[in-house]
Amino acid sequence: MLDKSKSVKSVLMQLFAPSGNTNIEGVDTVNACYGGTNALLNSINWVESSGWDGRDAIVVAGDIALYKKGNARPTGGAGCVAMLVGPNAPIVFEPGLRGTYITHAYDFYKPDLTSEYPYVDGHYSIRCYTEAVDACYKAYNAREKVLKGQNGDSNGIVDKSKTPLDRFDHILFHAPTCKLVAKSYGRLLYNDYLDNPEHPAFAEVAPEVRSLDYEKSVTDKTVEKTFMALSKKRFNERIAPSIEVATQCGNMYCASVYGGLVSLLSKVPFDPAQPKRVGVFSYGSGLASSMFSVKVVGDVSNIVKQLDLQKRLDARRVVDPQVYDDVSAYLHSCWK
Repeated sequence: MLDKSKSVKSVLMQLFAPSGNTNIEGVDTVNACYGGTNALLNSINWVESSGWDGRDAIVVAGDIALYKKGNARPTGGAGCVAMLVGPNAPIVFEPGLRGTYITHAYDFYKPDLTSEYPYVDGHYSIRCYTEAVDACYKAYNAREKVLKGQNGDSNGIVDKSKTPLDRFDHILFHAPTCKLVAKSYGRLLYNDYLDNPEHPAFAEVAPEVRSLDYEKSVTDKTVEKTFMALSKKRFNERIAPSIEVATQCGNMYCASVYGGLVSLLSKVPFDPAQPKRVGVFSYGSGLASSMFSVKVVGDVSNIVKQLDLQKRLDARRVVDPQVYDDVSAYLHSCWK
C-alpha cells in the first residue's frame, strides 16, 4: 500500500496545474469494481443539482487488477477509462431508470495492506454476481413500471413475440470473464421466463424449471444451459461486440464495464436518427451493484475516432508469460 489516506484524484490534479485550475470538486470512491460507477452516478447527480456551476465532470475508472500467481492470474487485466459528463451529450442516461442491489459479502476483498493481491472465493463470488444480476434486473423493471404508470404509458410490449429483455438493443456487463457475461445475459432471459412462463419464446423450456427453488436456480446447470442456448443468437448480436476489450485485455476491475462501452461504440455503428438503448450492469464485490440504461441519441463518430480502439490494441507489446510474472513479483516486492 503506497498511501492509506491520499486520493488518486489529488495526484491527477497535476494535469490541471499548468492552467492553475485547483477548483475541481470530488475525490476517490472505492468499492471494488463498482467505484467507477459510483463516481459516474455522483457526477450525474452533481450536473442535475443546485451545486452545478455549468462545467463538465470527469470520471476516471481505474484499478489494480492483479492476482497472485496461480489459475486466476491470467484473467487479470490492465486499463483505465475516462468519461466526460455534461449536458447535450450524444449518450444520455434515462432519467430515473436505475435498480441497485447492495449487501454485505466477503466474496472478494483486499484486507492485507502490504499486498495488492485480493482474497477471492471464486464460486461464492460468481454466486454473488448472479444474485446481483437478478436483484438489479428486478429493481430496474419495477422502477420502469412505476415511471410508466406515472407517465401514463402502457406497461405492455407491442410486439408479443419479444420478451422484456428485447427492449435493450445492447447490454454492457462487468466482465470478470467473458463466459460469465454470456451466462448472465442468459440469466436475464431466465428472469423474463419466471415473469411470464407462458410466453411463446419459452415453449421448449422443461416444465420442471418453472418450479425450481430460487437458491438452487442460481447454480443449476439446466437453467444455465437452457437460457444460454435460448439467448445465444441475441448474445452474438447484442452482447458480443461489447466484450472486445475484455477479451483482449482481461478484467480491468473498475474500468471493466466501461471498457465494454468502448468496445460497443467501436464495433457497432450508431445512427442518431435511430437511437439505441443500452443497458448497463455494474458489479463490485463486497458487494455493490446497479443496473441502469442509456440511449445513444447523438453522433458518436468523434468519440470513436478519438478512442481509436484497434490502434490501441495493436500497440500492445507481446512478451513471454515469465516476463509478466517477473514484473508482478517485482511490483509485489515494492508494495511492502
